[in-house]
Amino acid sequence: MQQKDKYKALFCNPNWDYQTLEAADEITSRIGKEYLKLKTYPNQIEIVTSEQMLDAYSLIGLPTSYPHWKFGKDFVMNQHNYTKGRMGLSYEMVINSNPCISYNMENNSTCMMVLVIAHACQGHNAFFANNYMFLDWTSADSIVDYMGFARDYILKCEEEYGWEEVERVLDAAHALMNYGVDKYKKPSKLSPREENERLRKLTSIKRENYNELLRTLPAAANAQDNGGKQQRAKKMLQEPEENILYFIEKNAPALADWKREIVRIVRKVSQYFYPQGATKVMNEGFATFTHYHIINKMYDEGYVNDGFMLEFIKSHSGVLYQPEYNSKYFSGLNPYTLGFNIFMDIKRICEEPTAEDKEWFPALIGKDWLEQLHFVMENFRDDSFILQYLSPKVMRDMKLFSIADEERKKEYEISAIHNERGYRRLREQLSQQYDRSNLIPNIQVTGVDRHATNTLYLTHYIQNERKLESENTKKTLEQIRYLWGFPVALHSKNKLGVNEQSFECA
Repeated sequence: MQQKDKYKALFCNPNWDYQTLEAADEITSRIGKEYLKLKTYPNQIEIVTSEQMLDAYSLIGLPTSYPHWKFGKDFVMNQHNYTKGRMGLSYEMVINSNPCISYNMENNSTCMMVLVIAHACQGHNAFFANNYMFLDWTSADSIVDYMGFARDYILKCEEEYGWEEVERVLDAAHALMNYGVDKYKKPSKLSPREENERLRKLTSIKRENYNELLRTLPAAANAQDNGGKQQRAKKMLQEPEENILYFIEKNAPALADWKREIVRIVRKVSQYFYPQGATKVMNEGFATFTHYHIINKMYDEGYVNDGFMLEFIKSHSGVLYQPEYNSKYFSGLNPYTLGFNIFMDIKRICEEPTAEDKEWFPALIGKDWLEQLHFVMENFRDDSFILQYLSPKVMRDMKLFSIADEERKKEYEISAIHNERGYRRLREQLSQQYDRSNLIPNIQVTGVDRHATNTLYLTHYIQNERKLESENTKKTLEQIRYLWGFPVALHSKNKLGVNEQSFECA
């Protein structure tokens, strides 16, 4: 009892110290493990200033990264907006790594510190450690070390080849980051030590096999010697390649080896962020659900008082604030609110189902809510999560409706509302909004002219009648042309396989 009173005195003091943070981590970890059955990575809590948080913003939440002008630009813009009062800063930022690194703002109150430790160090941490997207597509054990390797490698390239040339490669690769992702095959996971060893062997092999006489061979002889390579390249094109950066890295005819490695680095960073973009609603919703239950459990067990809970409720409500559709502050659905509401509803359906719930979710009725919650958290991403578990009750509570915005019509049309006719349509359309394939044009490598011009052929498969914007497409093709080193052609095809648009960059 004396120990609990000690914790209560720490948590209810508005001014925190490091003993408070240690106690908060201990108590939230125990409750998360015992009450919510959470499995997490070890936690590493970092207390940062506003400037350090802005720096983390500019590096997209990574503790270190390679130098590039975009990071500096983002830092200056965010710093300017912050000092002018045009934006606030997150109370925390968390990194998918092992140990899981959480940045907490130094000017947080004690209540906010406890909240964000429960939110990030338990909620986000558990999501990173258990959701299939992160387990399949990222390596939490090596990402921090890999980014250190990437920084060191690019700095060496700047010393050897000049920062202008390195920056040009990075610009082109960054422009294609959305096309540096494998969606259907698991990437290999090399440790930083293995990465350095691979580079060392590659350099050694090229040095040992280099022969100045090869430069004097006629073109015909070179073509004969490279026949095997051409055959392998042809074989690779038997199936389209969705990962354009990967194809360039492996097959660009004249790309220098150091440039290939930079393309590889950008591709790996892009792959690291792929699960985060596909699970924003689930990740934030689950973390909010977690901190809500942990803090309430702390209150039930006597660790915090009513004053602490009043501050917590205010902060929690602010996180879940959803402006109305006609408010000037409306900028889409709040992912925290949507995810939290669905997770809370899953718990409600398991414990207190209605007749409507029994019709829509028969598999949840009477089940252990905690087991179902973990099953959902581990095995879904945003689009499938919404399609499977968004209930009519949540649609009514959030007053959801759907607008049809057809290019050929001058007026909007309300195509579905929260009623019997609109529930399924609403759920399907909201799910599609979080489906990556509907947000990023489906462009794949479909051919290479190896015999004459080395032209790289890309195909855009039109979805939902959405055509490519001409100016941006041309600018993007210029970046591909730079990395590929030869002409690039793109054809946009409809469902019937008919070309509707064509672009070339000679």
